[in-house]
Amino acid sequence: MTATTALADAVLVLRPDDHVGVATRDLQDGTVLTLAPAGLPATVDATPAPKATSANPLGEAALPRVDASVDDTDATPASANGGVLVVRQSVPRGHKLALRPVAAGEQVRKYGQSIGRATRDIAVGDHVHTHNLGMDDEDREYEFGTARVLLAAPEGQPRTFDGYRRADGRWGTRNYVGIVTSVNCSASTARLIADQFRGRALDAFPHVDGVVALTHDTGCGLVPTSEGAQITRRTLRGYADHPNIAALLVLGLGCEMLPAQSLLDGLDLPADKPVRTLVIQENGGIRATVRAGVAAIEEMLPAIDALRRSPAPVSELVLGLNCGGSDGYSGITANPALGYASDLLVARGGTSILAETPEVFGAEHLLLRRAVSRDVGQKLLDRIDWWKQYTAAGGGTLDNNPSPGNKAGGLTTILEKSLGAVAKGGTAELAAVYEYAEPVRARGFTFMDTPGYDPVSVTGIVAGGATVVVFTTGRGSVLGCKPTPSIKVATNTATYLRMREDMDLNAGRIVDGTATVASVGEELFDLIIEVASGRQTVSEELDLGADEFVPWQLGAVT
Repeated sequence: MTATTALADAVLVLRPDDHVGVATRDLQDGTVLTLAPAGLPATVDATPAPKATSANPLGEAALPRVDASVDDTDATPASANGGVLVVRQSVPRGHKLALRPVAAGEQVRKYGQSIGRATRDIAVGDHVHTHNLGMDDEDREYEFGTARVLLAAPEGQPRTFDGYRRADGRWGTRNYVGIVTSVNCSASTARLIADQFRGRALDAFPHVDGVVALTHDTGCGLVPTSEGAQITRRTLRGYADHPNIAALLVLGLGCEMLPAQSLLDGLDLPADKPVRTLVIQENGGIRATVRAGVAAIEEMLPAIDALRRSPAPVSELVLGLNCGGSDGYSGITANPALGYASDLLVARGGTSILAETPEVFGAEHLLLRRAVSRDVGQKLLDRIDWWKQYTAAGGGTLDNNPSPGNKAGGLTTILEKSLGAVAKGGTAELAAVYEYAEPVRARGFTFMDTPGYDPVSVTGIVAGGATVVVFTTGRGSVLGCKPTPSIKVATNTATYLRMREDMDLNAGRIVDGTATVASVGEELFDLIIEVASGRQTVSEELDLGADEFVPWQLGAVT
């Protein structure tokens, strides 16, 4: 018997004039989908944050939405016969179903934007994916600052979190002792020192979150003045200066191109941050250095443990926005919900950082419309141009980006992935653009140039000063990022239930029809405040985050 169901119960339609919808269940070949008389209703409400509702999401802002009640007769699939649409090929959950015919070579629209061009004729009811959808290389029209939205401060009682106030006026959300290594040759020694403080070793110091060894694979063999060396140095200094690092041990070997002391030279660390430097060759070798390192940290612990949380305005939070293992729901559920939460923070004077430059390519025109100045917008374009040259030199293109997991989850081109990824940035105006691991000083919504590879991207964001990170995932990521807590948000309920012990929040309820983008965004904002105030995330419960410290490596190694 042929399966019959209402289109609205099986497919999300994001815009009335989109060529495709997103399947919310597995659709078998031959399934008959009945159309509502008024058009193509769907089930998701993705209203932007307060005072930003006038912005047209993804037209003038960067927040995908789903039309909850479409009454435009043009929304009816062009070849629907008698009010039904017949599925012509099986369409997996999260993948795209053709709602309109598209001729080969024509653009295919989703979110009201082009996500590529048809590589063959597409008929209503077809599965739209890599077999019939390719890249759209047509240049986009760039406008600077034409869709700026200044979010008004909300009325009512100011929101606060309980954090650690540092002597320089910044606020931390965690109290870590950090071991920053200048070179890979000191990595094992750093781990040996940190291992002495695992388990019950810190029971007598309940206000110390841990001792984290920040080890990496470089620090020597670099041309000191090269871009790669400068990025490495900037990243390590960013962690040394991070407000979640309450005490610091800098550990070097002694003959590296990036000496341990160079990580501190000229760095204006807060007066209340204890700092020690050890060099293995000068200190008598590994065993002697481990003993000295353990003794130094033991000496620091009482003062760090004596620190207490106190109320701070949420404007002092710096929120990192990142995604990984994205799927066809990422741009519909978790990412716009995070964008909503970002807007709530920015409206209160806080800071958020979007990143992953290869994953805004194709949606950069939406961010440019929100830039506070042409200079800010041009800096984003300059970084995208750098990436085009960088990938070309490696024999690839930016459309190489969607991973096999992304494609299995329903994403086809980088354009589609990027349109969903920028939703993490909400609707606020773009205040500043930073290079990798640069200190983020501007208030408001900002952007940092990072790769799309999750550990490298998040490392840059944390080096820039993020004190809380929210990480959205469709396929299931398990990333931590000490010394900053990482909140995991699942884009769909199936992943959330399958990986319940690794997820902090389920945004899949938006597609399930039991929540809205606004309600999940509010819930996520509350969770950000709770985590900033000390609530552990699931990645912290598992003690994750040291191995995910991965600075971006560029340039020649000699």
